[in-house]
Amino acid sequence: MRDGKKTVLVINGPNLNLLGTREPHLYGHETLSDVENAGQKQGEQLNANVSFFQSNWEGAIVDKIQEARTDGTDGIVINPGGFTHTSVAIRDALLGVSVPFIELHVANIHAREEWRHHSYFSDKAKAIIVGCGAAGYEYAIAHVVNKFPEKDNIASKL
Repeated sequence: MRDGKKTVLVINGPNLNLLGTREPHLYGHETLSDVENAGQKQGEQLNANVSFFQSNWEGAIVDKIQEARTDGTDGIVINPGGFTHTSVAIRDALLGVSVPFIELHVANIHAREEWRHHSYFSDKAKAIIVGCGAAGYEYAIAHVVNKFPEKDNIASKL
């Protein structure tokens, strides 16, 4: 909770900056900018704070997740991209901050190569949204705002 509003952090991992241009037959034509603009409008409609972060660097994502521990973030929506199948560090960061999260994938990872079927996050996520295209972000943001409990701002208590 920040400024009296539910707060959602949307994190996008590697190559999601290429959304809309990279393999549009799998990921669609909406760009990351389109997703962010729609999420900002949705946040206004829901009276919520919605912020976005994208990085191709694992450590930057870990740092952003750790910031969420004390900045009033009520829930995280994470599309870990390729880190889905490899990152114990991001998993540990998510578990270490005690902020509930939704795992999101634009494409259906279970309809792709066998190695993409394993996720380091699914067993700890409050929900998983897979294969809904860019609309998955809308569903995830709405779910955090409408269903996740408010989290006390730890920073104000330090």
